[in-house]
Amino acid sequence: MSKQRGRPWAWIPSLYFAEGIPYVLVMTLSVIFYKRMGISNADIALYTSWLYLPWVIKPLWGPVVDILKTKRFWILIMQLFIGAGLAGVAFTIPLDRYFQLTLAFFWLLAFSSATHDIAADGFYMLGLSKSDQAFFVGIRSTFYRLAMLTGQGLLVILAGSLEARTGLPPVELEVKAIKGATLAEFNPGEITVQAESGERCFISDKVLEIGIDKIPTENASALISEVDTWNIRHGFYPEDDDEEKDKAGWWKKHVANPMGQFLKNTFGEAEMNIITKESGNLSFTWFHLSSKPDPGEKIVMNFSFDKGDKSIKLAREYRFEFTEDNWDIPALAVIQLDSRLGNETSASFTGLSGNIRFAWSIVFVVVALLFAGFHLYHRFVLPRPAADQPVQNGEGGFLKEFIVTFAEFFKKKQIGVMLVFLLVYRLGESQLVKLASPFLLDSREASGLGLTTGDLGLIYGTIGIVALSLGGIIGGIAASRKGLKYWLWWMVAAMNLPNLVYVFLSYLMPSSLWVVGASVALEQFGYGFGFTAYMLYMIYISEGKHKTAHFALTTGFMALGMMIPGMLSGWLQELIGYQHFFVWVMICTIPGFLVIPFLKIDPQFGKREK
Repeated sequence: MSKQRGRPWAWIPSLYFAEGIPYVLVMTLSVIFYKRMGISNADIALYTSWLYLPWVIKPLWGPVVDILKTKRFWILIMQLFIGAGLAGVAFTIPLDRYFQLTLAFFWLLAFSSATHDIAADGFYMLGLSKSDQAFFVGIRSTFYRLAMLTGQGLLVILAGSLEARTGLPPVELEVKAIKGATLAEFNPGEITVQAESGERCFISDKVLEIGIDKIPTENASALISEVDTWNIRHGFYPEDDDEEKDKAGWWKKHVANPMGQFLKNTFGEAEMNIITKESGNLSFTWFHLSSKPDPGEKIVMNFSFDKGDKSIKLAREYRFEFTEDNWDIPALAVIQLDSRLGNETSASFTGLSGNIRFAWSIVFVVVALLFAGFHLYHRFVLPRPAADQPVQNGEGGFLKEFIVTFAEFFKKKQIGVMLVFLLVYRLGESQLVKLASPFLLDSREASGLGLTTGDLGLIYGTIGIVALSLGGIIGGIAASRKGLKYWLWWMVAAMNLPNLVYVFLSYLMPSSLWVVGASVALEQFGYGFGFTAYMLYMIYISEGKHKTAHFALTTGFMALGMMIPGMLSGWLQELIGYQHFFVWVMICTIPGFLVIPFLKIDPQFGKREK
């Protein structure tokens, strides 16, 4: 191997790890971050899907990277911009308008990351022979996915650890279902609230008893309504905007809202209905702080089911916000028994708190420092291939070269089939990836699995990393031996069929982390193996003089296929529920199989040269 190409093992792993980190921060970690901050699934999916736009339109400036400067130059300068964007996110999280400000810095991250992708992918093809490109595609994909798993694994574990260390002691409540029925009276004013000395903590009930006999439905409805009104009036959580439909524009009022109502009525999951003649008995518990928070400080507590009989449930998902204005006012949570419950039983509930803003600020500072290190490291280890030169302008100069670059791509044979494949190969995943983390984090009252931030990071950061790494490495080795065409059907199946594990999880609702972890491992292994085919196919159709710009075009269409379905996924999930949403995801995998017979691929492509 020439000195100009350097030692691939010295720069390919670090380069693609650096390429994957900002992508996973923008696309995946932002979803978890905003979920922990209390943003709705619909808003999370919509606004984070818009962040795909830089990857969609990056072919517009792909020729700029191809024509101006070297790929090495663009890699180094973009790593500095990415570090600056990460620092911007970290320092705006504590501000009141954090949602708008962090989104702005995520946009900077997205544009910088997309430009870095163009340069890195072009550098990969210039710095390696074709046989080495096929061999290292599995390694490159593995380290790219390791970066993604670090983002949604190790960094999430770090955030969860910081949340736990900065939070107050957990609140534990035991609920006992006993014989008889005592109607709960709404009397929060009688709860005594006094400031206490010592370490700040939550004051609450320890044990709550509820009779198992049924009660009139109007009594149950009245208590739930009174508790919600009390909590909203005192700022513990916001009021649902029932007037939104009346204030909506023409499109939302006449198209989106009616369509949404039709989908909800037709395909929505059955919800617990207390509007019957009789319903399960219920009561409420309360919480308040032992001392006043500092000015501007906000303490968030998530109260959810922990363990025990699942016939004892919260009436809604509770996320309380305590401030200097409401710390000495009791926040209330309604707990209701299933109307079919006939025996005495019990369950426990837990309230967890933490300084979420501080924890996530530290996470983004850590990654910003990491990128400063990447910049310094790559200044010394990236080789200087002789082919890494600006593309020479033709007689017409830059503009003509720019137009020719695009024209040559769309003149390729089978361009229509190519584009369809790029758009539909990840149609199911484009929606799954936006709701997988919210599903695992959402409380069981919201039909989620109720994992903690640390649990989510542990599963993706340990079991998931091993499974994904094995899938990527095995996929690359397999492709280098028998070629892309031989493995294509197998890899498409591996990419799509393991998504069934989320259907399984949403219906069975297991509480065992081993079951959840094994399911995630299966899905991640299949993804690692199946994504190899996608990467090789993009390289295959990018061959030619402008391979860097053409590869950027393929990734742009890939991003478009992720962006548009992802934007609607949160809205759709909130309408039809997690169970039916994951079934819909499986339906969306079918087009990926249908397009395969129409692809024409050289049987020798991808095989390692002997």
